[in-house]
Amino acid sequence: MHTVKMALEAMATRFELVLMGSDAPSLRAAGEEALAEIAHMEARLSFYRPTSEVSRINRAAASGPVRVSACTFRLLQRAAAITESTGGAFDITVAPLMKCWGFVRGRGHWPARDALQQARSVVGMQHVVLNEPNRSVAFLRDGLSIDLGGIGKGYAIDEAASILKECGVNRALLHGGTSSVFALGAPPDEKGWRVAVPLTRSQADGVCLPQAVVTLNDEALSVSAVWGKAFQNDGIVYGHVIDPRSGMPVAGAELAAVVHPSAADADALATALMVMGTDERSRALQNFGTLRFLVTRATGPVVAHGIDIRARVPIEAPC
Repeated sequence: MHTVKMALEAMATRFELVLMGSDAPSLRAAGEEALAEIAHMEARLSFYRPTSEVSRINRAAASGPVRVSACTFRLLQRAAAITESTGGAFDITVAPLMKCWGFVRGRGHWPARDALQQARSVVGMQHVVLNEPNRSVAFLRDGLSIDLGGIGKGYAIDEAASILKECGVNRALLHGGTSSVFALGAPPDEKGWRVAVPLTRSQADGVCLPQAVVTLNDEALSVSAVWGKAFQNDGIVYGHVIDPRSGMPVAGAELAAVVHPSAADADALATALMVMGTDERSRALQNFGTLRFLVTRATGPVVAHGIDIRARVPIEAPC
């Protein structure tokens, strides 16, 4: 049994791939093809690249329909479906709010009231028209823009995993920045790939502990957390995950982790769970029957469904 490890810098993060099989050259060839697909997805979906399809949509869709590739259109349709299933807790049109709160290329700040009201007025998938016969996108309001950062990385991982399967790879682990993971099959003599999820962050030493351990087999795991981009106002820490419905950043939840067969769905749902209340999470379970998740808050117990939070490793690990 050979083990091949590969890596790629893309989508402002580091993707790492571990493949296991009997033929190392074949594994490497499959891995190179899978990572090339991730780079291709970045060129198409990046919010920051002026040449990407997303940037072209944001520049022109308020003036008229913009035709896009089949791949991008399918992703937009999936994002719209998740928005509906989560009651708007996940919404790719949140980009104006992210900019208003200073989270685009920044760590965040408290916005002016007028600026916040203006941003809220152009957020909502109801202002986006997806025309399937023409495979086009149109915006009904000036100032609206989309950002696929909450689903695009997972989608790219799904596409890469599909390529690995087509190449005959049946044991692999692929992650993007450790926040989006896809496990293909399992290592020899194991039930799955064991992945640790940090449940809290130590502000003093920058390490995460304790950790829940999740076993993945042909499943994806996504983690959304406020760590990284956040700011403090009046003693309250506001994270970079924003509720598209209220226009306000997360101020209570610290982390959400989701296990789902689709990495794209897991990415979007982890973001949605950060802003959802208890009743909303119950409805999400009804819409996504295979969903496993946990949510941690600054105060109060960990909320979990299908993930054993008692399984913890006693060591410290980089966050």
